[in-house]
Amino acid sequence: MRAVPAVDLRDGACVQLVGGDFAQERVRVADPLTAVDRWRAAGFSTLHVVDLDAAMGRPENAGPIARILALPGLRYSVGGGVRTNERVEALFAAGAARVVVGTRAIEEPGWLSLLTERYPERVVLAADVRGREVVSRGWTRGTGKDVFELLGAVDTLPLAAVLVTSVQVEGRMQGPDVELINGLSRATRLPLIASGGVGGHDDLRRLENAGASEAIIGMALYTGALDPQKVAKEFPA
Repeated sequence: MRAVPAVDLRDGACVQLVGGDFAQERVRVADPLTAVDRWRAAGFSTLHVVDLDAAMGRPENAGPIARILALPGLRYSVGGGVRTNERVEALFAAGAARVVVGTRAIEEPGWLSLLTERYPERVVLAADVRGREVVSRGWTRGTGKDVFELLGAVDTLPLAAVLVTSVQVEGRMQGPDVELINGLSRATRLPLIASGGVGGHDDLRRLENAGASEAIIGMALYTGALDPQKVAKEFPA
């Protein structure tokens, strides 16, 4: 399993939210490049960049994302409010290795299918969940879809992976939803990326044992609960 630091962008800064709640911002790094340099120096070679504002339909952090993608020697997954072909194309052209799509991909399965045909093994589907229900629009809207049903519907697509974020534990460092990841890993052939709740090294090992191919880590790194060099060495990306 790979461990990948999150670089979440809000108003041009790198932030960490509790439970995806914009009113509960616990960490703020004014210049996102500072965070990128920190994780690169620790030994990470892959980063997960998310435009939180775009996910909520607000002005995008296009400038900071472009500056991040211009940095050499790193591999990036980029998501957050990616809902047009033009945005997908622009991110790949700017240097993104993978593009993460959620809301439109879930609301319009045909769009996701066409996207994966054009960019096989380069598109990641974001399946944000509360319990087992998939949520969209920056975690603000329930879709009524069960995450197991969603994975069954996309199982044959040439996706790079499915990113499962457990919203209820996001940013709380009280442990990931290992049971959900274990169940999903048994239900799909697609690689699973787990996000939300990691608070220590044991959590990463539990996710690995549950079948996750990758874990996104944020709050635990930014607050010092995890030793970044130790994580980068044990779970190299």
